[in-house]
Amino acid sequence: MKSERLRIFFCFLFGVAILGLMATVIYINPGNLAVAEDDDNTTYHQLKLFSQVLDLVERDYVEPVKPKKLIYGAIQGMLSSLDPHSAFMKPEDFKELQVETKGKFTGIGIEITIKDGVLTVVSPIEGTPAFKAGIQANDKILKINGKSTKNMSLIQAVKLLRGPKGTTVTISIYRSGWNKLKDVKLVRDVIPIKSVRSKLLEDGYGYVRITNFQSKTEKELRKSLRRLEDKGKLKGLILDLRNNPGGLLDQAVAVSDEFLESGLIVYTDGRLEDSKMRFYAKPNRVHHNYPIVILVNGGSASASEIVSGALQDNKRAVIVGTQTFGKGSVQTIIPLEGGAAIRLTTARYYTPSGRSIQAKGITPDIVVPFLPPSKEKEEKDVFHFIKEKDLEGHLKGDGEDSQKKKNSTAKKFKEKDASELLKKDNQLREGLRILKAFNIYKELKVQGNS
Repeated sequence: MKSERLRIFFCFLFGVAILGLMATVIYINPGNLAVAEDDDNTTYHQLKLFSQVLDLVERDYVEPVKPKKLIYGAIQGMLSSLDPHSAFMKPEDFKELQVETKGKFTGIGIEITIKDGVLTVVSPIEGTPAFKAGIQANDKILKINGKSTKNMSLIQAVKLLRGPKGTTVTISIYRSGWNKLKDVKLVRDVIPIKSVRSKLLEDGYGYVRITNFQSKTEKELRKSLRRLEDKGKLKGLILDLRNNPGGLLDQAVAVSDEFLESGLIVYTDGRLEDSKMRFYAKPNRVHHNYPIVILVNGGSASASEIVSGALQDNKRAVIVGTQTFGKGSVQTIIPLEGGAAIRLTTARYYTPSGRSIQAKGITPDIVVPFLPPSKEKEEKDVFHFIKEKDLEGHLKGDGEDSQKKKNSTAKKFKEKDASELLKKDNQLREGLRILKAFNIYKELKVQGNS
């Protein structure tokens, strides 16, 4: 460890970040702490100031304090003053981070951050207790087991939310539009994060959902695509990155590369030369020659934005949904002696066309706000025009019986493979319509050239 610094590149959404915040009391002693104005910005004099404060705390604080606690606290405060993503990780925190990237931990299943000073849900993880309880992105967690989260650091919040399987935790949340807090009691469980899920929506149209980018995402994606393609020739694919908070940078590059044969995927730019990197697509052994629609929303961040930006700029996919989160910085995990580590923001990343995503996000090609099923029904099912086929005793049209049989078969097929997804999700239905329209246009173009 002394001979070299191992750097592991992550592109984490800050919800996974463990930020250290210090509560400080300023003790002003003009005689001891005076620093010449001219030397105000020199490292030497600032370190001298720090050593004086450290000495004062060790000598004069009301109770004895271990030097390790003071130094850890100072490092936490220093890094948290930089940006929301830079942080100091104690040995136990670093171990926990390594476990998370491999895809398993015990808790309630939410990604969190501190936004405008408030503990905020970035997104619930699909299939977890929080997801099943209806916790949503941007919910504010104001209490955990009755304890206020005001001035609470992320590491403190994470420790309160996690615990043995089967134990309970109550969170008090506030959601925009509510006039009071709501208590939600959750039973902790093992959260095995399966990164990729897939199914066939209709004959020829596949659906792949990536919940986050962890070490096995690329392999899981290839398996899912193989299963879908083995069922018959795909006419189109929907890649769902909604509420995906991000993850590993190398996996975002690998997922993008799976759908690209050449061209720039993403590049990073920082102060150091080793922070200036460019990632290019390589020719694939298996070619996925079908149109792609990517679904995104405000919970799509970091690695999700890399994939969306890469496929959008390379004209490989149509982006559908709402504006993404806008997390466009790269964190480097630097292990330290004793098992601790720091996560330091070392670069910004840019899409192939040079767009910075930081604080902006990815703008969809087609903006489609999500409509809850009940609201959508109110807007759509206003009036139904009676048609000839609705009249009792109407003359049957040519092939009407066979068409009914075909529709019945199609309905069974849809219910079996797509479950209730299409019924409840207007963004997904819009994505499917776009894929179908593309194929119709392609057929018309071919006919027009013949």
